Amino acid sequence: MSSKLCGGKIQVAIKDPDVTVQPAPVSFMEALIYWLKLGFISFGGPAGQISMMHQELVEKRRWISEHRFLHALNYTMVLPGPEAQQLATYIGWLMHGAWGGIAAGVLFVLPSLFILIALTWVYLSFGDVPAVEGILYGIKPAVTAIVVFAAYRIGSRALKNNVLRAMAVMAFIAIFAFNIAFPYIVLMAGIMAYVGSHFAPEHFKVGGHHGSSKSSFGAAIIDDDTPAPEHARFKWSRFVAFFLLGLFIGSAVMLMLFNAYGWQGTLTQMGWFFTKAALVTFGGAYAVLPYVYQGGVEQYAWLTGTQMIDGLALGETTPGPLIMVVAFVGFVGGWSKEIFGPDSLLLAGIAGASVATLFTFLPSFLFILLGGPAVEASRDDVKFTAPLTGITAAVVGVIINLAVFFAYHVLWPQGFESSFEWFSALIGAAAFIALFRFKLGIVTVIAASAVVGVVYSLLL
Repeated sequence: MSSKLCGGKIQVAIKDPDVTVQPAPVSFMEALIYWLKLGFISFGGPAGQISMMHQELVEKRRWISEHRFLHALNYTMVLPGPEAQQLATYIGWLMHGAWGGIAAGVLFVLPSLFILIALTWVYLSFGDVPAVEGILYGIKPAVTAIVVFAAYRIGSRALKNNVLRAMAVMAFIAIFAFNIAFPYIVLMAGIMAYVGSHFAPEHFKVGGHHGSSKSSFGAAIIDDDTPAPEHARFKWSRFVAFFLLGLFIGSAVMLMLFNAYGWQGTLTQMGWFFTKAALVTFGGAYAVLPYVYQGGVEQYAWLTGTQMIDGLALGETTPGPLIMVVAFVGFVGGWSKEIFGPDSLLLAGIAGASVATLFTFLPSFLFILLGGPAVEASRDDVKFTAPLTGITAAVVGVIINLAVFFAYHVLWPQGFESSFEWFSALIGAAAFIALFRFKLGIVTVIAASAVVGVVYSLLL
């Protein structure tokens, strides 16, 4: 048996599934071990991570049926935030309640947080070492190619007609020419699509949606007809309790930061900024990166544009959701602002990374714990609304702007008055061909580009 995520749908190949006996219930500890393992091996971006969970949980272990897996995935696809992490949280919650969901979501993120903290410290401490410079020289154009490929991949699925293509173009012009903030672009795209759907609904039909599958891998612990457990049934008391708890956690940490550093303090501003970022991440990590760039580089000056590219490169080569690049931004911001003084840079970086991660992912847990029971109560497919269709179209234009920004900094690192980095252009072109034509994985492309960069730097 095998499966893969392709073109927004999970394609499944089955070989004589002769599995009629339902597996034994999974203990909380057994699930905990799997989620921890997943946190260390979840390379390949959301598509690879979702495919990995499908293969392991649906096909091999049969913890959850194909239909229930896709039902959960459909819900997470319309939420802001990292859909793969939210899917893990949803399945963990469905199996073992609130603690199961929290454990699955945290362990999906925690390994990448520790790895990124270590890599960012090495980057800031030894980034001027020739070997490290060579690695980054090769990786940067590869990252640019990856962003271009992401724009193509999302655009080919989302821009199904000229109206949506026009919205993508308008979004690009808005952020590139007028420097309009990403949340306003998202808001306007949603309003335009909502209004447009009343006059020309055929242009805003739901698309890119994971369909249900008639395939079966045998009896599952959570099967198609398995009733929702007690903890997955909607109760207003539970809804209010989780909402107040999430609000309390976010408010308590924000209040502590405010009391310690004031509203203009670096950590306080990080908490507020990444809370907003978590609520506008429609379209995945590539869509929110321009917003993080606008805030982290232009507004708060936590890091430079070049460092932002380097951070994305590190994020692409580590397990976990790509949005974990926020940990890099937080670490560099805490380090560069010397929030604990010049003698405690590592501690400052860890604090910045931790604050950025907490406020980025806290809403994701609330979306699952609050909305999950309602989703389980209705077994119908969750559909994209017209506003979300418009937002997805706008996201394509925003990602293209991100690719232009990266290309400028990689090919003309000192500005247009400097020389053109022709070898970087060759690496970027080769990386794009490897992704587009030969379907190589992101980690493979980045590793090969890093080797080329080191060899080229040694020959100079």
